[in-house]
Amino acid sequence: MTGQKIQVRNPRSGLIDYSITPAGRADIAAACHDLRNKQKAWHHQGLDHRIATLRAFGAAMKQQRRQITDSLINDTGRRGISIMEVDTITPAIERWIKIAGDGEQVTGGRSTALPFITYQIDKRPYELVGVISPWNFPLTLSLIDAIPALLAGAAVIIKPSEVTPRFAAPLREVIASIPDLAAVLTIIDGDGATGQALVDAVDVICFTGSVATGRKVGEQAMKNFSVSFLELGGKDPAIILENANVERAATAILRGSIINSGQACQSIERIYVARKLYDDFLEKLVAKAKKVTLNTPDIRQGHLGPIICLKQADIIARQIADARAKGAVIHTGGKVENHGGLWCYPTVITGLTDEMNIMQEESFGPLLPVIPFDSREEAVAMANDSDFGLSASVFAATAEEAAAFGAHIEAGAISINDAALTSLMYEAEKDSFKLSGMGTSRMGPSGYLRFFRKQSFMTNTAEVFTIDQFDEKNAPDF
Repeated sequence: MTGQKIQVRNPRSGLIDYSITPAGRADIAAACHDLRNKQKAWHHQGLDHRIATLRAFGAAMKQQRRQITDSLINDTGRRGISIMEVDTITPAIERWIKIAGDGEQVTGGRSTALPFITYQIDKRPYELVGVISPWNFPLTLSLIDAIPALLAGAAVIIKPSEVTPRFAAPLREVIASIPDLAAVLTIIDGDGATGQALVDAVDVICFTGSVATGRKVGEQAMKNFSVSFLELGGKDPAIILENANVERAATAILRGSIINSGQACQSIERIYVARKLYDDFLEKLVAKAKKVTLNTPDIRQGHLGPIICLKQADIIARQIADARAKGAVIHTGGKVENHGGLWCYPTVITGLTDEMNIMQEESFGPLLPVIPFDSREEAVAMANDSDFGLSASVFAATAEEAAAFGAHIEAGAISINDAALTSLMYEAEKDSFKLSGMGTSRMGPSGYLRFFRKQSFMTNTAEVFTIDQFDEKNAPDF
C-alpha cells in the first residue's frame, strides 16, 4: 500500500474514528496481474464450480452476518437497511445463478443467404472486471455487479467508497475463507486516485455514483478501449394525475422520497400534482411527513438515519437555503440538524420556480418539492425538463392509464401507482436515459450477459469458393 492514510468520519457522531490506506498504482497493477492469471482456471472450471463457490460465499456471509452488519452500521449510521443489505446477498446469489443457468444455451443456426454455411455463437467472459461502488448502499452496490461477473467467469476487483470503507475488512475475511473465490475476487481501499488507477487496469469498469465522476470514468475507459457501465444520478419525478388515489400517492411518494434519508438515486425528487388534487395531496403529504422521526439518539428507533456524506449534507443545506431565499415555502423540516452527525427531517417545499437549484440539481436527501400542473401535456413537459432520466412514478385511476401516461416520460423505469419500485425489483431490465447512465442494464439477463464477448464459429459445409469465381469476367451484367 502507498499514500497517506485517509481519515474516515462516523456519520452518527461526526467524529473521525477509522482510517484506510489507499492502494497505489503498483499495488493495483500487481493485484490485477494476479487476478488475470487466476481467472483462466476460474473460467475453465465451469459454471457448476462457480455456482458452488458463490453458494459457499453466501453461506459464509450468513456466518459472519453480525460482523459485516456492525461494520455497515458504523459506515452508514442506520440499522435496519444495513441488516437488509447483508440478508439480501444470498437471495441475490440464487437469483443470478438462475439467470446464469438460463443464459448458458449456445445459439447458432444457418445462413439464410448461403445455407451451406452454419454458425455457432459462444460467449467469452472478460478477464477482469473493476467495480467502483458508492457510499449510500456500500455492500449491495459493491456486489450487485461483482456476483454476475464472477458467475460469468470473470475475475473482479472492487474499490468501495472512501466514505464508507469499514465493511470491506470483514468482507475480506469472508472471501479469504473460500480459497477459490479469494483467487478471483479482491477488494482494495482508496479514493478517487485509486479509482482512476483501477480504470486503467481492467477490461470492464462498473461505476455507480455522480454524473461528474461517471463522465470522467467513461472518458478514461474509452481512451483505454475498455468497456464502461455507468449507473449515475437521478432527479426522479412523480406525477399524480387528476383521478389518482391521493392517499395512496401521498403514502408511496413519502416513502419513495425519504427512504434511506433520500440517499438513493431512484428517490423521488420532484412531485407534480394535478391542480384539482393539489391541496388535498399537499395536506396529506405534510401530515405524513410530520410524523417521521430520526434514529437519534437511539439507533433502534426512528425512520431516518443520518446524512452519510458530509459533502452531501452541504448540498442539501444549500438547496434549502437557495429555495427559501427565492421565495419557496417550507412546510416541514427545512434544515440540516447537528446531533453529532447530521440529520434532516422530510422537507416539503412549495412555491418553486425553475431557477431554484432544488429543481435542477440532484438532492440526494429527504427533500420533497411539490408543484401543481393544469394539463397532462404540461405534466409531461415538466417531468421531462431535466438532464436526468433514471426513473419516474405515475399515479392514476388504473394501472393501464398510468402506464399509458408513463410512456411519455423520458426515464428508464416507470413505477405504476407506487414509487421507486426499481429499488425492489431486480428482474426488470431498464436503460438509463440522458445523463443517468450508460451501458447495458444491470438488471435481469442483461446484467449477466454484459460480462461476455460473443465469439462466432462459422462452418462451410460445401466446397470452398475459388478466386476464379471472383474474376471480373465472371461478373454478371447489370
